[in-house]
Amino acid sequence: MKKEKKYFLSPGHNACSGCGQLSAVQAVMRGLNKDTIIANATGCLEVTTTAYPESAWGLPWIHSLFENAAAVASGILASLKKRGDKKTKVIVQAGDGGTFDIGLGLISGMWERGENILYICYDTESYSNTGIQASGATPYGSSTTTTPSGKQSIGSTQNKKDMLAIALAHNVKYVAQSVAGFPTDITNKVKKALTISGPAYIQILSPCIPGWNIDYGDAATMGKLAVKTGLYPLLEYENGQLIHSSITKNFKAEPVENYLKKQGRFKHLKATDIKAISQIAAYNISKYKI
Repeated sequence: MKKEKKYFLSPGHNACSGCGQLSAVQAVMRGLNKDTIIANATGCLEVTTTAYPESAWGLPWIHSLFENAAAVASGILASLKKRGDKKTKVIVQAGDGGTFDIGLGLISGMWERGENILYICYDTESYSNTGIQASGATPYGSSTTTTPSGKQSIGSTQNKKDMLAIALAHNVKYVAQSVAGFPTDITNKVKKALTISGPAYIQILSPCIPGWNIDYGDAATMGKLAVKTGLYPLLEYENGQLIHSSITKNFKAEPVENYLKKQGRFKHLKATDIKAISQIAAYNISKYKI
């Protein structure tokens, strides 16, 4: 009799077809083992994988609120320590709303305490679950349901919050950035993070089909273009030092327009706006080149 394959996240979920986040999550799961407990913040991932009375999770998994997944993880870790369990790894999963905004204070406390917890942020660049509202991760020029509308509006006038810098300012030992579209890179970074004794943070750009207004098959393409334009490079820090980057001395950036024109959230942009976003990519290329 053929042995049934066990999934850490089964195909039985109700996310959008082609969801960039679920693609990224599957890559994360391939980097984990059975000795893992996941604390999950409110968001698309929680809603689409745990519709009562079923769950798509094949690992111990707990959901509480939007803001306190980090605190729940800290409590789980304290319980494991009390039991003398040094084998089980505690993971936090959250979107950019629960990470960049609502949960930031509790994340800061977790990092200040130097706790051995891997925090993974699936960055959709908006509050995808509650109606595509702007978050601290929403990039300049993006249209959301809460940014100013009208022919004269550029959309979001704020720049994306630099969560990597915030993690590094807390002396987080391992900080990395990846994108849906590079699943092996995601899996490898998760495996690397699990070898770190202390806090680790991985941020993954996860294109949202309705939020970005893209075709169902374009999430991976958008992730790759974000890297190739320099807007969202693949990065890896250890002990505060940048050790790997997709931006090398031979890096040749694709035009930012190639990334923007495929997304409905940027369809309103004028040539001057695209130039301004190209300058953001140019800054990244200068900052992260190794």
